[in-house]
Amino acid sequence: MSFVLSAAALRFCWPGAPHPCIDIERFEVAAGEAVFLHGPSGCGKSTLLSLLAGVLIADAGQVRLLGHDWAQLSGTARDRTRVAHVGYIFQQFNLLPYLSVLDNVLLPCRFSARRSARASRDGAAREQAGELLDRMGLERSLWPRQAMQLSVGQQQRVAAARALIGHPEVVIADEPTSALDEDRREAFLDVLLAACEANRSALVFVSHDQRIAGRFSRHVLLPEINRAASEASR
Repeated sequence: MSFVLSAAALRFCWPGAPHPCIDIERFEVAAGEAVFLHGPSGCGKSTLLSLLAGVLIADAGQVRLLGHDWAQLSGTARDRTRVAHVGYIFQQFNLLPYLSVLDNVLLPCRFSARRSARASRDGAAREQAGELLDRMGLERSLWPRQAMQLSVGQQQRVAAARALIGHPEVVIADEPTSALDEDRREAFLDVLLAACEANRSALVFVSHDQRIAGRFSRHVLLPEINRAASEASR
C-alpha cells in the first residue's frame, strides 16, 4: 500500500522543554483513509498535526507528504507544497478577518495554481466555493460579510470549506466540530467525510468527542503510539 502521509522515527521537543512531546516510531495514512486521532489534553495531538503538515519540522526522523520529506524543503517550498496539497482546518480557524467569507474560502486557489485548477475542473473556483458553503449550511446572505462578523460556529464552517476547496490530497482537522451543536456537527461530518471520500483525500481528524469516532475508518489513541505521552503520564 502506498501512503500519502507517513512519519518514521519522529521526535520533537519544544525549545526549553525538558523532554520531547513527540516520540513516534511510525504513523501512516493512505489515500482516502479517514483517521480519528484522540487522546487527553497535552498528549501532543496539535503538535503532531503541525509536524504532519510541515508547519513544524521534527528534531529527528522523517515526515513525508506524497514522497516529499518536509525537512528537505526550504521554508518557501514547504509553504508552496502545503497550500497545493494540504487542506488544514486550524483549531483557531486562521481566517483573514477583513476578507469576505467567499474570499477566505478561495484563498488556497489564489496561492496555488494546482488548487485553483482542481477547483475549476467542474466550473469556476467561485462556484465550488459557493457549493461548499451551501453544503456547510452557511446562508448566502453571509458570504459577502467579513469573517470577523461571523459567529464562532460559522467561522468554523468557513475554515472547513477553505480546507476542502481544490480537492487537496490530505485534509488535517484540529478539533473542527468543537463549536458546533449536535445537528450542525453531524451535517458538518457528512460534508467533510463525503468530500474526502469522493476525492480520495486522506483525512486526519483530531477530536475529544468519542461520539463521532464510529464514523471514521481507523481510530488512533495517540498515547498508544506516542512514547513521549505515555512516559509523561507515568
